[in-house]
Amino acid sequence: MLGLTTVFKSITLLAAGPAHCENTFFGLKPWYHYLKLDPTTCDIDRTAFHTLGSNSSFLLIGLAVVDDLLRIAGLLAVGYVIYGGIQYITSQGSPDGTSKAQATVLNALIGLAICLVAIGAVSFAGKALGA
Repeated sequence: MLGLTTVFKSITLLAAGPAHCENTFFGLKPWYHYLKLDPTTCDIDRTAFHTLGSNSSFLLIGLAVVDDLLRIAGLLAVGYVIYGGIQYITSQGSPDGTSKAQATVLNALIGLAICLVAIGAVSFAGKALGA
């Protein structure tokens, strides 16, 4: 009976793929996100580990780190939008305060848009190179 449960567990792990191996922290991807994982043990597949070339494991690890940094920058941009909104509310109609608050919100929204485009590009590159 023990052998049968082991077989079913292995089949379930193989069907689920390596997605069950990734532990996220606040939606951030782990450093090994784009590397090929063994679905049964959740270890990095050593046979697919390359040091040079377009499929370099170091490049894939760097892309995962850059992806996380861009996500943190996006969260900071959202924080600056909120901060600019608070500045706008507390400016009480003074022209200097409202213009400063509007500039803060506008710059934060531009930064957020840049982060979203960059996250999409890095994710696309990581999935294309990691596959």
